[in-house]
Amino acid sequence: PVGDFNATQTAPAGAASSQKGEGIAPLVIKQIVDAPEGNIEMFGMQYAMACVVGIVRNVETSSTKITYTLEDHSGRIDAHYWLEEGDALKAPEVMVNNYVKVYGTTRSQAGQKTLMVFKLLPVLDPNEVCTHLLEALNARYKAEDYQSKGGASEGAGHSGAGGMGDFTASQSSAIVSGLDPKQQAVFQAIKSNVSEEGISRKELKTKFSHISDSELNNILDFMISEGHIYSSIDADHFICTM
Repeated sequence: PVGDFNATQTAPAGAASSQKGEGIAPLVIKQIVDAPEGNIEMFGMQYAMACVVGIVRNVETSSTKITYTLEDHSGRIDAHYWLEEGDALKAPEVMVNNYVKVYGTTRSQAGQKTLMVFKLLPVLDPNEVCTHLLEALNARYKAEDYQSKGGASEGAGHSGAGGMGDFTASQSSAIVSGLDPKQQAVFQAIKSNVSEEGISRKELKTKFSHISDSELNNILDFMISEGHIYSSIDADHFICTM
């Protein structure tokens, strides 16, 4: 997929990495700029990644990275796409003054918030811009509602088993509708794998030890039949279709 690169580069350094979030939060740029240091958070909910849609106002290329200046109705932010050796040709094809959708983690540099790009995709349908805004509003109100019911404080300590973990996973289902939280979590794991052969069934079993083998196999079969993933080099390696 366009714009993929080694996800390990985006892991937050230091103390922030001790509190891992889950799922993807659809946000507007101002929410990222105004957020406190550390992980992406909304009403006590921790997220692993942010998704923003904006117009590319400037592109600067150096030997190590490409910096895109993104703008939406709420503000501006720089997004860095790091290049590995010989990667320049793989860089996303993006034109200035066109809309893009960016998935990434947030960093503070010299007191300014920036995005570390995990994936950058051109927006080809204007409806995507409107849809993203609705998803950002929906995620914000759902998180507020969840916190007001006392969910965040109860779920904060054990985000894998129900509670907050299921909620954060369901938040990212904005990307693929019709998947339950477990299916969504498996889908995100397949999607975030950037190797050419895809992620192996064995690796998924290790990652999701709380899901039984038979249930995991059923989830994989279902997502193949729905067209969300496909098997690659053999029946035990999977790649995301998006």
